[in-house]
Parts: sequence; C-alpha cells; structure tokens
Amino acid sequence: MSDKDFIATGRAICRIKELLATEISESKLRIKVLGGGCSGFKYDYRFDNNFVNKDEFFADGLIVIDYISMPLLKNSQLDYQEDLGGASFFIMNPNTSVKCGCGNSFSV
Repeated sequence: MSDKDFIATGRAICRIKELLATEISESKLRIKVLGGGCSGFKYDYRFDNNFVNKDEFFADGLIVIDYISMPLLKNSQLDYQEDLGGASFFIMNPNTSVKCGCGNSFSV
C-alpha cells in the first residue's frame, strides 16, 4: 500500500499532532475496523505505541492501520471537524454501501 491508499486532511493532521503531544513517546493514531456497530463494522480510534510488522503507516507516520483493516479503508480519507455539536475524526470511505446515522458504523 502507498500513502495514496489512505490520506488525512490538513485539519486531521493538525489535530493528531496536538493530541500526540500529550501521549507516550512514539505513539501514533491507530485506526482499526472492528466488527459491530449497527451496520456491521465500526471505526476504532486510539493512540498506540505497540506496532507489528504488518502495520502500515500513513500521513507522515502519524497514523497506523493494521493489515486486516487496510482493505476496508483503502482509498479513504480521514478528516477532523469541529462544530456546535462537538468535535470528532471521521472517515470518508468509498468502500461503504450503508452508513449509520452516527457515521461511525458501516457495511461494505
């Protein structure tokens, strides 16, 4: 996979850098696809500094995605948005066929 297979917007990168400043050294934002949610799959975001050989790194090494999640996230884009309702990361994923109203659950 290449950096073009998963990208992050400037807003997302800025927010990740701000959050990483308070995390353990060498941590990255791990994005994982888990089974569950109301549509079959859900996104999981967490900071992690425990990497394995099959992990892939994106956005200048700020984001890590495991090899099982990568096919479900291929050609996706991570963004960050703040509004009156709150602030959150969200993924624009062209592989989804159905999305939950919360935006965190999907099916392919």
